[in-house]
Amino acid sequence: MTKNTSQIYRADHIGSFLRPQYLLEAREQFAKKAISAEQLRLVEDKAIAEIVRFQEEVGLKTITDGEFRRTYFHVDFLKQIGGVQSDEPFTIEKPDGTLELAPPTIRVVDKVRHAKDIQLADFNYLKGQISEGHTAKVTIPSPTMLHFRGGRAGISRDAYPELEPDFYQDVANAYGDELRSLAAAGCTYVQMDDTNLAYLCDEKMREAARSRGDDPNELPLRYARFINLVVDQKPAGMTLGMHLCRGNFKSTHAASGNYEPVAEALLSAMNLDTYFLEYDDDRSGDFRPLRFLPKDKLVVLGLVTTKVGQMESKDDLKRRIEEASKYAPLDQLALSPQCGFSSTVHGNNIAVEDQRKKLRLVVETAQEVWGDN
Repeated sequence: MTKNTSQIYRADHIGSFLRPQYLLEAREQFAKKAISAEQLRLVEDKAIAEIVRFQEEVGLKTITDGEFRRTYFHVDFLKQIGGVQSDEPFTIEKPDGTLELAPPTIRVVDKVRHAKDIQLADFNYLKGQISEGHTAKVTIPSPTMLHFRGGRAGISRDAYPELEPDFYQDVANAYGDELRSLAAAGCTYVQMDDTNLAYLCDEKMREAARSRGDDPNELPLRYARFINLVVDQKPAGMTLGMHLCRGNFKSTHAASGNYEPVAEALLSAMNLDTYFLEYDDDRSGDFRPLRFLPKDKLVVLGLVTTKVGQMESKDDLKRRIEEASKYAPLDQLALSPQCGFSSTVHGNNIAVEDQRKKLRLVVETAQEVWGDN
């Protein structure tokens, strides 16, 4: 196992940002075959250069490309892994009239392998845009998404008559190859976005896992072993983090529940460097699960919501940070928004200016609590 050598950023963020209108229009033109992939990429390049400046101007030290080249935070990456197929998600209208994103069908149809470098070209462009003193962060979906959504039924029995150990090791090797390609290009910070462990905090989702033949009490420990197979291949000098997401489509959520059912497996058993935990409202429960945090890890508290424009107060944020520090040392904590502002191309129901204000609030609060970092 590679020893934790995590970089600490007291003010961080999850990665995705609201897309500018001209980028959305270019994507529509591309879908209609009115422009080429190369022309679309040039528009994306322009938008990414602008969002890099935006992040630097609000005071962030970790910089992403806003996920501007993606439609969905997970599908665009996962379907480029060898042996994986995915349908596009679709929206459904709930009885109350709100829209919900139906999960995509992700299937493992052959042996999983790293068929190509997925994020390398995007990282190289991002790296070329950031100023000195800033760190380019790459966000990718968690490998657990290749199992949780479909369970055993979503994984070819011809390719994997048994899941242990070959399936999990093959996926880990594919992720390891991706991390190595990024590290060779100079990437030192990767964040994996995981919905499944957060979903296992919700009784509805736990029951869905049972209906697929999985034990929701056993899955967190199995996923801890799975993630550690990836961490074992983490290149030296790279910080590897995980964001636990409870759903973030057009300001809606998919799951609720205290972190207690997964906390020990997540914080103690997984050998990750950094955890981004959503704590923006009562759906997330209290801070007691942080008692499982070992001394060499960091938790980034997602206390600022990205779902609505209403601003949090610095005093409330400081009070909540102090409350969290009763269970994990203050020097092992940091601050961020609870999720991205646009986990899908559609974006949350929040104004661009509110996006800016919330990030400034994160930066200023972190400076006042921890000092410059």
